[in-house]
Amino acid sequence: MSHDTLQRPVRTGPAAGTDPAPRRRKHWSGRANPLAGLGSVLWLAVVVVPVYAMISASLTHQSEALGHNALKPPSHPTLDNYGTVLHNGFGHLLWNTVLAAAAVVAIVLVLCVPLSYVAVRTRSIWSGAAFRLFLLGVAIPAQAVVVPLYLMIAKLDLYDSLLAIILPTAAFAMPVSVLILTGTLRDISEDLYEAMALDGASPTRMLFQLVVPLAKGGISTVVVYAALQAWNGLLFPLIFTQSDGPRVLTLGLFNYVSEFGVNIPALLASVVLSGVPIFVVYLVARRALVGGLMGVGGK
Repeated sequence: MSHDTLQRPVRTGPAAGTDPAPRRRKHWSGRANPLAGLGSVLWLAVVVVPVYAMISASLTHQSEALGHNALKPPSHPTLDNYGTVLHNGFGHLLWNTVLAAAAVVAIVLVLCVPLSYVAVRTRSIWSGAAFRLFLLGVAIPAQAVVVPLYLMIAKLDLYDSLLAIILPTAAFAMPVSVLILTGTLRDISEDLYEAMALDGASPTRMLFQLVVPLAKGGISTVVVYAALQAWNGLLFPLIFTQSDGPRVLTLGLFNYVSEFGVNIPALLASVVLSGVPIFVVYLVARRALVGGLMGVGGK
């Protein structure tokens, strides 16, 4: 032979078109689980029955409220109670609550996202110690520090204002938010950070171009959590405000409680209307909320 021939390796495996090894398929058991089904039904009843009773009672007349069976539909349903709520300053209360919730969410995101990024990326004793010290806020209840907070709010001349509600609410929402975000950021691959570092990216550029897009699940969870804290908060609005100007929805419920009685249908109608906006937010972001909470533990 004048030229050397290249010998190709001979394939010794099975012929083309044949399955070399049977793949293991998932086997789904068709067995029924009556305990799980019973638990689901009981949990559904625990959730649905109070909501149904609240909506049913909000459609009754005040004269029938005390003797009305909570599980029985109202005999003469009426929407007058919702009209009473809407004409009793509900719009002002809703606007204040939306402003407070939006401000709390903004403060928490602006502070917690960079803080979590530094806690995850910085390999120093001081960073870890500061992170653990910061998380001590999870173990401190708001009721234990309400008196020092009141003195601080008064010294800063913020008493009876929306800022007196926003700042403490954001502060107490930050520890859990940092815990959620650090768990999310730890799931980002180290190779992505190294690739951006080789491209000459600064830490700030990594934060906005890498961390924020890949941490949308955790950020969505923090948004919903912080908004819920502001929306449902009662302690700070009750102690740090006095006039009708900075009142929020939780304080507006006291409009239907007097010295001589309680307007139960109007009170429950106000609760229903107050819960609708935050319930819609939860429905929109529920998947991100569950996914973010599942990543709290991190790696």
